[in-house]
Amino acid sequence: MAKLLIVHHTPSPNVQAMFEAVVRGATTDEIEGVDVIRQPALAASAADVLAADGFILGTPANLGMMSGALKMFFDEIYYPCLDATQGCPYALYVHGASDTSGTVRGVESIVTGLGWDKAANALTVTGEPDKADLDACWELGAAVAANLMPD
Repeated sequence: MAKLLIVHHTPSPNVQAMFEAVVRGATTDEIEGVDVIRQPALAASAADVLAADGFILGTPANLGMMSGALKMFFDEIYYPCLDATQGCPYALYVHGASDTSGTVRGVESIVTGLGWDKAANALTVTGEPDKADLDACWELGAAVAANLMPD
């Protein structure tokens, strides 16, 4: 069975709502043969990453950067996973009060170094997520999970 690892940092109700929508999409009944594992960024390990076939990353934009929790995740897994996870698909969702571009740039720089393949463009939301934003989160989760379904 394919494994999708969702690594998230959800310190606010807005990021929590986005996370829940991503999970609903990834675990919809139409997705078969994909085990969805959810790990907070501070709990996710290199072993979790090495066991996964694809990733969804979620973070708030904090002062124009990814959360410290997601950065610590990358610090822990980067070298242990560098060779073994190249070519794995990933997607990113980011919530911010205003500008999220620095956060996206920072995460994309790291995953480029890891050799992960972008499965979807970064999904960014500023302010309170509305229905369209949460639908887009659902779609992101469903698309990445569907990409991992066995043929």
